[in-house]
Amino acid sequence: MRLTLIVPVFNEEEAIERFYRAVRAEPSLQEMTVEILFINDGSVDATEALCADLARADEWVSVVNFSRNFGKESALFAGLEYADGDVVVPMDVDLQDPIELVATLIERWRSGAEVVLAKRRSRESDSSLKRWTARLYYRLHNWIASTSIEENVGDFRLLDRKVVVAIRQLPEQQLFMKGVLSWVGFRTEIVEYDRPRRVAGCSKFGFWRLWNLALDGITSFSTLPLRLWSYVGAVVSLCALVAAVYRIVDQLLHGSDAPGYPSLIVTMLFLGGIQLIGIGILGEYIGRIYQETKHRPRYVVREVLGRRAARRRPSAGQ
Repeated sequence: MRLTLIVPVFNEEEAIERFYRAVRAEPSLQEMTVEILFINDGSVDATEALCADLARADEWVSVVNFSRNFGKESALFAGLEYADGDVVVPMDVDLQDPIELVATLIERWRSGAEVVLAKRRSRESDSSLKRWTARLYYRLHNWIASTSIEENVGDFRLLDRKVVVAIRQLPEQQLFMKGVLSWVGFRTEIVEYDRPRRVAGCSKFGFWRLWNLALDGITSFSTLPLRLWSYVGAVVSLCALVAAVYRIVDQLLHGSDAPGYPSLIVTMLFLGGIQLIGIGILGEYIGRIYQETKHRPRYVVREVLGRRAARRRPSAGQ
């Protein structure tokens, strides 16, 4: 059995060598062939040079260098396209995804599972705001989306070869990998673990990137916001009709005691805000359609290092 670890990296010079040493020193992985596939997502520090040094020293280390930063979602998909192990495990380089847990994932795979999810037992290491927003997002996504995603499960999971082949066939350019990895299905099991702190560096996902990722997840797997806004428009129109009838009856019975009243301004602002929100939601979906119709590649590879990966080419194209 051959295992491929897909490791997207972006400005992770402090963690590269620690990760490599941890993988090679892990006792539970000594009896199998472990390939480390670094996907360098346009790093501007020493990450590329460090990965290149490892690829020259170890034949089971490969590096795919992007021409610029395309984002972690594209890097993960590139890893799946270049990986050719019997099982594939995407994981972070910061060692928050425990190396020793990989053997447990493989045991579940050998027992018949085709996808094994690594699920965090808790998010105590995160801030209260991040825990609350993550919980809210998972519940919202699973309520409105056609494909549910397991709560507190990131990219760290084991994928059987047939699962990787299925994911490669998906043609979409705007990627939300958590949803993509869940959409394909297959026999799935869950392994829970305690997530340690980062060994080096800092997270590259700030609030704005997480917000955009959340929008990508909702618009990629649900059209409910569009349908919901039709209902909102119907309710607002009905309320406006009832208010109009009331004003007409009141005018006929009692006359007008206020030639200009503030409620008119409030109503206009309310309806204007509703319209702008609806246009914004339409714009999100139209923007995704626009990006998809251009058929640009998900990423551009500048260089592939490593004797083994250099002989490969993505089977589904970029």
